Amino acid sequence: MKNKGIAFKLSVLILTSVTLIFALVLSYNYFFPRQIIVKNIEKKANYVTCATVNQIDKILLSVEKVPINLACFIENSPFTSPLTSTDKLKELLFAVLKNNPEIYGMAVAFEPYAHDASQKHFAPYVHNTPEGTEFTFVPYDYFYWDWYQLPKELDHAVWSEPYYDEGAGNIIMSTYSVPFYKTVDGNRQLMGIVTADISLTWLQKIVASIKIAKSGYGFLISKNGTFITHPDDRLVMNKTIFSVAEAGNDLYLRQLGRKMIKGESDFIQFSSQWGKNAWIAYSPLLSNGWSLGILFPKKELMADLTRLTRELVFISVAGFFLILGVIVLIARSITRPLQKLSMAAEEMATGNLEIDIPRTRSKDEVGRLAESFDYMKTSLKQYIHDLTETTAARQKIESELKIARDIQMAILPKKFPLPGHGLDYEVDAVAEPAKEVGGDFYDFFRINENKLGIAIGDVSGKGVPAALFMALSKSLLKAMALQDMPAAQCVDQVNRLICPENEMTMFVTLFYAVFDTTTQRLEYCNAGHNPPFLLRNGIGSQLETRGGPAVGVVDNAQYKTGSIALLPGDTLFLYTDGITEAMDEQMREFGEQRLKAILEKCDLKSAKGLLDSVLSGVEEFVGKADQADDITA
Repeated sequence: MKNKGIAFKLSVLILTSVTLIFALVLSYNYFFPRQIIVKNIEKKANYVTCATVNQIDKILLSVEKVPINLACFIENSPFTSPLTSTDKLKELLFAVLKNNPEIYGMAVAFEPYAHDASQKHFAPYVHNTPEGTEFTFVPYDYFYWDWYQLPKELDHAVWSEPYYDEGAGNIIMSTYSVPFYKTVDGNRQLMGIVTADISLTWLQKIVASIKIAKSGYGFLISKNGTFITHPDDRLVMNKTIFSVAEAGNDLYLRQLGRKMIKGESDFIQFSSQWGKNAWIAYSPLLSNGWSLGILFPKKELMADLTRLTRELVFISVAGFFLILGVIVLIARSITRPLQKLSMAAEEMATGNLEIDIPRTRSKDEVGRLAESFDYMKTSLKQYIHDLTETTAARQKIESELKIARDIQMAILPKKFPLPGHGLDYEVDAVAEPAKEVGGDFYDFFRINENKLGIAIGDVSGKGVPAALFMALSKSLLKAMALQDMPAAQCVDQVNRLICPENEMTMFVTLFYAVFDTTTQRLEYCNAGHNPPFLLRNGIGSQLETRGGPAVGVVDNAQYKTGSIALLPGDTLFLYTDGITEAMDEQMREFGEQRLKAILEKCDLKSAKGLLDSVLSGVEEFVGKADQADDITA
C-alpha cells in the first residue's frame, strides 16, 4: 500500500468500508428476521401440533367412553338365560352403534363358558357395512388375540396396535378393549371384554390435511413406532420408524423415533433422509400414547427471506460498482493534477526551475497546492540566487580563514629541540583549534646562550578576534622576553602595553617561564593560567601558583615570579583548559584528576609520546561529542 497511488488507496479504503457496512447490513437483515421467522415457525408448529393432537384425542376419548359405559352396564345387569342375554345384548349393541357413528363395530366377548356353560366361545359382534348394520358372532378363537389378552392381563382398558381388518374391507382399524367383572363369593372375577372398533380412515384424513408449505407433512406412529399415517403409503402398517432408520443408516431418525415412543414433545432442527434442512415438531396423543410428528421444510419456509437477501445482495453489488465508479471519477479528478504537479516537482528537483506549473481552475486543496508550487518555484529561484552569492562570499571567507589558520599555525614553532648537540632537554608541543582559527598559543625561544623562554596562553573567546589577540599577545611577550628580563617583569610589561588599547576587553591567561640551562632552574610567572604539572619519579603535582591575574584585565596588576630547580628526568607539562574542560556526551568534564592519572601512567621517555597519550585519552573520553574549546599542550 505504501507504493500505491492515492486513487488506489482511496478506492480500496472506501470500498472496504462500504463492503463492511453492506456486509453488516445484510447480515443483520438476514439473521434478525431469520430469528423472528424461526420463532414464528416454532409457534405455528406448536399450535398445529397441539390442535391436531387435541382434535384426535377428542374423538378417541369420546369413543373410549362408549365401551366403558357398556361394560359398567353389563356388570350391573344380570342375564338369567343365554337366549335372553343374546337378544338383549344384540339389541343393546345395535342401539349403541346407532348412537355412535364414529364407531365401526362393537363386541362383547365372554370368558370360556362364562355366558353359557355349554358354550366356550360367546362373542356377539355388531358392525357397520355399506348395506347397513350387521350382527354376527366372532368366528375365531379370540381368547389369544391382543385385543382380548392385553386388557385381561393388564386389568385395565387398552388400545390395540393398528391392524388390517380383512373382514371389514381390508381397512386399518384399532380396537379399544374394556374388561368387565362380576363378584362371586366376595371375589372380583373377569367375565369378558367389551370392544369398540374404529376405522383409522378419518385419522388418516386429519393428519393428511396438515400441509406445511409445499413439501411439509404430518405423520402418526403407534407406541411401537409403526407408521399409522404417512404421505408414502408404502410405509403405512408396513414399516416402523426404526426399520426405516436402520435401512437408511439414519442416526437422527432413530433418535427421533426413541423420543416419540417415549411420549416426549419438542420442536427441533432435523437433518435426515426425510429432509436435510428441516424442523420437526412432535407430541404424543394423551389417549393411547401414539405420537404425531409434523415436518417443516426449512428451505421453503425461508424462501422469502432467501429471495429478499438475494435481492439485497444484488442491490449491494450494483451499489458497490456504482460507488466504485464515483470514487474512480473523484479520485482521477484529484490525482490527475497531482500527477502533473508531481512530475513538475521531479523536474524542479533536477534543477529545472523554468518548468511551467500546471494550472487548475478549482480553489480547493489541489488548487492551493498548485499555487504553493508556483510560489515555491519563484522562491527557490530567488533562494538559489541568494545562496549562490552567499556561498561565494562564504567560500571567500572560508578561504581567508584557511589562510588565517595557516598563518596562525605558521607563527607557532614547528621545530622542537631534541637532546644532543649540547642539549640535555627535549621540547614538544601541539595545538588543535576548535574552529578554523583559535586563541590558544605556545612558544619557546632562546633568550641567550643559556636561557630558554617557554610560554603558553589562552585568549578569551574564539574565532578571528581571539586569533588576532593571540598574535598580538604572543608577539609582545616574545619582544619583551628577548630583552632578558625576569618572568614577572616581562608579563607586567605585556599587560601594560595591552590594557590601554583593549577596547574589546579581551584578555589572555598566560604562563611564562625562563629555563636556565646552566643552573637548570626554572623561573616562572602564571597570569591566571592552569598550573602546569611537574612529573618527578612517576608522580605528578601542580606547580605552586606564582603570578597574578590574566593579562589585559587590570592595567596596574602586580605579578610575582616563582622558581623551581628541575632535576634530571623531570617533565614539565603545560596545557590549556581545553583539555581539562573537554566534555563527553553526558556533559561530564575530563578534569585534572583524569589528566594526572594519564600523566603518571605515561612512558616519559619521549615528549611527543607523552602528548599523544594525553590527546588519545581526551579523545576516548569525549567520544562522539564535538570539540568545545581549543586544545594546546
